[in-house]
Amino acid sequence: MLTVKSRVVSAQMVIEENPIYDYAKHIVFPAHNNNWEVSMTNQEGVESIKTYTDLADLEADFKSGELHPKDLKTAVAKGINKLLQPVRDHFSNDPYARNLLETIKRWQEELKSK
Repeated sequence: MLTVKSRVVSAQMVIEENPIYDYAKHIVFPAHNNNWEVSMTNQEGVESIKTYTDLADLEADFKSGELHPKDLKTAVAKGINKLLQPVRDHFSNDPYARNLLETIKRWQEELKSK
């Protein structure tokens, strides 16, 4: 599962060469059919949910600081986890896939020990 690491810097108001914003723009936002709910906490600590249906609105809120970098990082991590969950379920529930994954992990361990 992806988690938000404090050492990952996503500078406020900077979208150029910002990997978190790039993940949001190119992976998470399109995967949610351009209808992405993002949980945001304001300076008073009040949480709200905003639905983005236009990438320009997401960009504007991020650049202005209305969407805090930590909120964006958390939303991106949740979005990617949501996308990956069916794959995790497949490897957990399908006996063939589970066996294949266990075989690959075993091979990786064998390579580490060499």
